Amino acid sequence: MKHVVVVDDDSNIRNLLLDYLGQHALRVTAVPDSRGLSRTVATDRVDAIIVDLNLGHEDGLEIVRNSAANSDVPLIIISGDRHDEADKVVGLELGASDYITKPFSLRELLARLRAAMREKSRPRHKRGPRSYTFAGWKLSPKLRKVTGLDGGEVKLTAGEFNLLVAFLLAPRQILSREQLLNASRVHGEEVFDRSIDVLILRLRRKLEEDPSQPKLIKTERGAGYIFDADVSVDDHLR
Repeated sequence: MKHVVVVDDDSNIRNLLLDYLGQHALRVTAVPDSRGLSRTVATDRVDAIIVDLNLGHEDGLEIVRNSAANSDVPLIIISGDRHDEADKVVGLELGASDYITKPFSLRELLARLRAAMREKSRPRHKRGPRSYTFAGWKLSPKLRKVTGLDGGEVKLTAGEFNLLVAFLLAPRQILSREQLLNASRVHGEEVFDRSIDVLILRLRRKLEEDPSQPKLIKTERGAGYIFDADVSVDDHLR
């Protein structure tokens, strides 16, 4: 019998999935946080993990990162309030097998879970870490690092990193303040409209040759901002 671990701090969701998945020939362990997951993985075989991105005092993306780095167990992300494409892309880049938003159909979740476990059993080429290259910089979503072509690293806050990812996913497209607010939201923190200006200013200071005359992140008055650079995606099979 396949063993699935559900990581969610909402006891109602844990109990719901415990009951439903248990009725479909799956053994389920439901835990509220990463500590519970670590204890389970250390003492039992695990065939799949379902994790909520928003776990009260911790970020589910860290669980995804750590789990993917230490095993090849299929991992499905569920999320209730982080619907932005940047979150989905980063989650998948970190190693998640799938991403589903709340509210979701239990039948759909079960189907996706079974598909992920079937996929694990098939021999396939593994994809190397994806990276994005732009204007002399390289960003790695999996490592959450931004480096220059000379190897030097620039430190970004979580909000700055998420904002940059949003720009790299939509180069030369105008992104509204609302889109950028959603993209830059960090778990446990409120983001306000004026925060976007601060994050943009910080990114310009870290990435632009002359922040006072930005060439990468340009303001489109009354519309938002645009990332004016070619972005290449390196995605190799190994």
